[in-house]
Amino acid sequence: MKNALIVVDMQNDYYIGGKNELTDIKEALENMVKLINKAHKVGDEVIFIQHIAKKDAPFFVEGSEGAKLHKELPIQSQDNVVVKHYPNSFRETNLHQLLQIKNISNLTICGAMTHMCIDTTVRAAFDLGYKTTLVGNACATKDLSYKGDTIEAKYVQASFLSALDCTFCEVIEV
Repeated sequence: MKNALIVVDMQNDYYIGGKNELTDIKEALENMVKLINKAHKVGDEVIFIQHIAKKDAPFFVEGSEGAKLHKELPIQSQDNVVVKHYPNSFRETNLHQLLQIKNISNLTICGAMTHMCIDTTVRAAFDLGYKTTLVGNACATKDLSYKGDTIEAKYVQASFLSALDCTFCEVIEV
């Protein structure tokens, strides 16, 4: 069974000075770089997902510096970049077809935001029949608010990882 590493939305707007800075993004990137380098070394497919938003969006605006993939990602010429416009990396993209063409059945997923694009992508992968591993410490999120309460990023992260683990994927750490 062939494997692919899917790196979701590691774009400049999520970093310090970006329009939607995430908690612990630097640590997630460090762990992600380890995963990418290992995948390249063993010959696994590496696919970068890039979210491109409309001109009136709060971040990832098409053509902006914030929408670009982060410069510290060790992207190689053979890697694919899949552009998406929705939280689900499979929705209206060629990701599923690309994985089928390459006969890939196992996915390792990392990236951002855990509570949004990671969650929807992992669930979609499950629905499509992929055996999925999610690397929790190579993902990042942020504080969220609900009914006037702030939920700290560490609790958002733990809640989403625990909800996905076992049923939709196996959650591991680097």
